[in-house]
Amino acid sequence: MDKLIEKILELKGKKKALILAHNYQIPQIQDIADFVGDSLELSKTSKGATAPLIVFCGVRFMAETAKILSKDKKVLLPAQTAGCPLAETINAGDVLNLRKMHPDAWVVSYVNTSAEVKAVSDVCCTSGNAINVVKNVPTKDVIFVPDKNLGWWVKKNLPEKNVILWHGGCYVHEQFTLDDLLEARKKFPEAEIIVHPECRKEILEKCDFVASTAGMLKRAKQSSAKTIIIGTEEGLLHKLRKENPDKQFFSLGISRTCINMKKTTLNELLVSLEKEIYEINLDEAIIEKAGLALERMVQYI
Repeated sequence: MDKLIEKILELKGKKKALILAHNYQIPQIQDIADFVGDSLELSKTSKGATAPLIVFCGVRFMAETAKILSKDKKVLLPAQTAGCPLAETINAGDVLNLRKMHPDAWVVSYVNTSAEVKAVSDVCCTSGNAINVVKNVPTKDVIFVPDKNLGWWVKKNLPEKNVILWHGGCYVHEQFTLDDLLEARKKFPEAEIIVHPECRKEILEKCDFVASTAGMLKRAKQSSAKTIIIGTEEGLLHKLRKENPDKQFFSLGISRTCINMKKTTLNELLVSLEKEIYEINLDEAIIEKAGLALERMVQYI
């Protein structure tokens, strides 16, 4: 393992590469990455990157976002089959049909979408800034795609907006149940429960805090609670425990895992970096149109 890590670091230095990893990646990938964060943080880092080569340890839509924001850079996705079932619940044709049904609405697409969906959207958002983005769009009617739970959370917080929801959902976050939360309250009565807004609405209503993964990390540091229950993909627990050694962290119910987020291994990272394979290539027109939606997202933060 040590030799594998040494080789990756040596190649990274030689090729002046930047390794980015999402908070849900396996611990070994998180520990070797130059930067670990949520979708919003990774988007900002991609946009400001000066390295000629970006190796993205995450899923396809994230690597596509990095390419859109840094179109002159070579972007690699080490786990070439790492997709996102939530992103796959909607396509560009679906968005265009929604536009026909609601011609006065702006389309806000969650960053968990394909480049093609972003290209037919007015603005993108992440779980961390969705409320602010929708609040700032110039129309009352807003089509929010694809996550219905995050969309519901936005709608709840912005009653002045008419938020039209798509039916998509994250299979990982939808596995958390209200029974999980009620059981956690009994087992850890002094604990704070923080959940991701992709969770079901009954959980969003009963928890203590709703936050993106970056928001969870921030809240965990601020909280006076010594035990914190987390309702999100189990990969975040690694970083939470590293940053808060004086606190205990548990998953809400049994640990929930995203299969696609766990596809990136150290060996795959090495091979991709060594051979510079599994490059993200997008049509120039898609990059330009999707780039506008992503640029607006950054403006609305």
